[in-house]
Amino acid sequence: MARTRSETTPLEQPVDQRVKKPRGRAASRPFPHQSFEEALELASAIQRLAGSNAVRRLTLFHELNKSPESGPSRQAVVSAGRYGLIKGGVQSETLQLTPDGDVATSTDVSARERQRSRIKLAIDTTDIFRTLYEQLQGQKLPSPAIMEDAVVSFGLPEHNKKECVELFVINLRYVGLLQTLSGAERILTVDHALDQIPSTSAQTLSPTTIMTESKPLVVHSEAHFDRLCFFIGPIGDAGSEYRQHSDLMLETLVRPALDGFGIEVKRADEIQDPGIITKQIFEYLLKARLVVADLSYHNPNVFYELAIRHARNLPVVQMIRKADRIPFDVNQTRTIVVDTTDLYSFVPKIDTYKAEISSHIRRAMEDPASADNPFSALVGEHQPRVNGH
Repeated sequence: MARTRSETTPLEQPVDQRVKKPRGRAASRPFPHQSFEEALELASAIQRLAGSNAVRRLTLFHELNKSPESGPSRQAVVSAGRYGLIKGGVQSETLQLTPDGDVATSTDVSARERQRSRIKLAIDTTDIFRTLYEQLQGQKLPSPAIMEDAVVSFGLPEHNKKECVELFVINLRYVGLLQTLSGAERILTVDHALDQIPSTSAQTLSPTTIMTESKPLVVHSEAHFDRLCFFIGPIGDAGSEYRQHSDLMLETLVRPALDGFGIEVKRADEIQDPGIITKQIFEYLLKARLVVADLSYHNPNVFYELAIRHARNLPVVQMIRKADRIPFDVNQTRTIVVDTTDLYSFVPKIDTYKAEISSHIRRAMEDPASADNPFSALVGEHQPRVNGH
């Protein structure tokens, strides 16, 4: 029995929106044979030899020390053409970069402009890649099985699904659309990926350029912050001990503990808004409904951010790893101690830690006016008296 529209899975589309099936020899494979990175190598060679001008195919492969008639060489030409990098085919006398291919391989354009062109060619020029990306952008990377079911529902033959998904993921990662954030691989929006790339070389930036290139801080509504928990902690560089710890705390304990409260948790590196990052952090510290602070490793930035939150006397949930001492200035606030000594100490207590964090969150949200900290207590003692009281 056919399913109704409401019964389709999130990654499926109505038949009239499915990827168009190519005709002829490509009918069973509506995607290139090679990754975009492999195809880009050929286009980059054309850029080095001829720039935006045409180059003789035989000359190109002679310079690459490859046979122009070999299977890999012919496949490179076909793939570069299908990605929209070049004009000309395996029988053409000359090959030439397309306008987009020229930008994607040029060193005369900004890194952001070059990457935007590469994203367009790696994903948008292949219907099935574009359709899958439109469904998944902004989300965690699903399992391969889910994506394989999706591309089959889009009209791809069953026997091509595994290769198609593998190539899609490889292309996403190469052009920066797939990155590890908060311990999970996430498919970024194009704007988010490009915002991490300077639009101008650092050497050419002047104060005037910085003023004109900077984007204004996004102004969020009160409703946005009313549904937000800001997680502060030692982030560190990707792959560092700090990052691994922070990812573990956020994804294994804090995010699951917030399930059912109707609020979203964000860490500083997950803020996608344009603007100066420090201003964004201040805004989140001062306006978020809740802050969860991980005091592990005694990171000075965390205590600075915690002090800002304390100054506003807003709800905070504190946590720290067992290996660290709770500093005197904040040890009067109840703090969740997490034993991360080893796998055997941590794993059996995961549910207990989540329950404890949930309990603290619930109390903080039910009675935000009761938020208390050393700073607010001191300020309260020195409030000016009115009429002698």
